[in-house]
Amino acid sequence: MGMNETFKAISDPIRRDILQMLKGGKKSAGEIAEQFDLTAATVSYHLAKLKSADLIAEEKYKNYIYYELNTSVFEEVLTWLYALGGKTE
Repeated sequence: MGMNETFKAISDPIRRDILQMLKGGKKSAGEIAEQFDLTAATVSYHLAKLKSADLIAEEKYKNYIYYELNTSVFEEVLTWLYALGGKTE
């Protein structure tokens, strides 16, 4: 995981909204797109950015693509942030 890529991906409010949506479970690309006043191409772009940062995973089922959170990346980021707050002797 590239920490820079992760922080860049979550810096965008649309992508944060998508992550928040996926917190409730898997969603298809169409279900995600319905929640935004954006073109399908723009939503696809944001999903690709989240995927390339390894923040979401995709699963293809028939004619649909479903997305879900990759919680292991969030755990790594939290561990790193928590270590920053640790005391040094």
